[in-house]
Amino acid sequence: MSASALLIRGGRVIDPASGLDRLADVAIDDGVVREIGPGLTALPASRVIDAQGCLVTPGLIDPHVHLREPGNERAETIATGTAAAVAGGFTTVCCMPNTQPALDNDTMVHFVLSRAEKTGLCRVFPVCAVSKARHGVELAEMQLMARAGAVGFSDDGDCVASAGLMRRALAAIKATGKAMMQHCQEASMTGGAVMHAGVVSTRLDLGGWPREAEELIIERDVRLNRGIGCAYHVQHMSSAGSVEIVRRARAEGQPVTAEVTPHHLLLTDQEIERSGFDTHFKMNPPLREAGDIAALKKGVADGTITVLGTDHAPHAPETKQVPFDTASFGIVGLETAVALYALALVEDGVIDWPRLIAMMTIEPSRLCRLEAMGLGMLRAGGPADVTIIDPSERWTIRPANLAGQSRNTPFIGREVKGRVVGTIVAGKLVMSRR
Repeated sequence: MSASALLIRGGRVIDPASGLDRLADVAIDDGVVREIGPGLTALPASRVIDAQGCLVTPGLIDPHVHLREPGNERAETIATGTAAAVAGGFTTVCCMPNTQPALDNDTMVHFVLSRAEKTGLCRVFPVCAVSKARHGVELAEMQLMARAGAVGFSDDGDCVASAGLMRRALAAIKATGKAMMQHCQEASMTGGAVMHAGVVSTRLDLGGWPREAEELIIERDVRLNRGIGCAYHVQHMSSAGSVEIVRRARAEGQPVTAEVTPHHLLLTDQEIERSGFDTHFKMNPPLREAGDIAALKKGVADGTITVLGTDHAPHAPETKQVPFDTASFGIVGLETAVALYALALVEDGVIDWPRLIAMMTIEPSRLCRLEAMGLGMLRAGGPADVTIIDPSERWTIRPANLAGQSRNTPFIGREVKGRVVGTIVAGKLVMSRR
């Protein structure tokens, strides 16, 4: 073995793609997993990692992050965003196109890939814009972007509002073999809205964002897609009604998937009142009610929701240190995702660790068409992207724990259980807490 070899010893190795779940060692050399099995201690290695009591999994994949570069480097860059990613166990992230300028042409794809190669700590793939400049008027050149390396298409940050444009987009995206990832927001229903439309927003006299603004777009898109059959993905689902629409579409055999975020599984609109209008609770889509959380968890449990994504949305401090009405929407999430998902889904008995790992590895790999690269899987001969998780480690989320450039999260100060203790990208140990 080479001087860069690694041996991960004694962990619970989980590869949901193959069904592997056993105590074993993992030998890595030259960026490749060489062998998985018990008793590999005799193999020479430059570094041995003791993983007893830990989960050894395929490298985590987040299909929904905002890296802000180019145009808003004050909030995040590809370098700082990937530092946050590996701190949270992510070896691959897919970045959204709402940059300045937008990721709406093949030149911008090459820019992201080049910057990631030079400054990134993990793999970065762009999700590119559906419409030119994300203006929702004219389709972007999807074939060119797909050939350049786009792994999906979205106008995230905005919905594709025009039904006519959306229909053409679904047909064009299907021809690329990629997925349409929709930010589901009927904008005519959310003007001036800053939180969920309900009892709390009425009491606080804040603009309300109804569930129907999300549900109507999903219902429309599913109907438009029936005769087209494009892979269609609902981003950051928040509403109980949305879960039912997706459940019905999947039962009909439509190629529809959905994701949910940690904050929509753990927090409700009541946090805004309890916190005294803390802008860190201002999200898009907004935090909703306990019934929505219950429906989202049921959707995870029964397989309606198959993907976990953070919607990592860094913001400079000055955009949150303003009145609630004018503050930016969003939360950082890469560093805290594993612990928060464990809290919301494993500790609550919704799913077990193997299913949680599947929703953070092979499922997003399938969504973003990364399987051919071997990403989202842990097997001999495949790329050595590996995450090591101590499911029992207790820690407190603090600003010092956040490796990215921004700190906008309401989870600061929360004690959690479950922590990534090692991240390996292409055979290189890029983050270690042991």
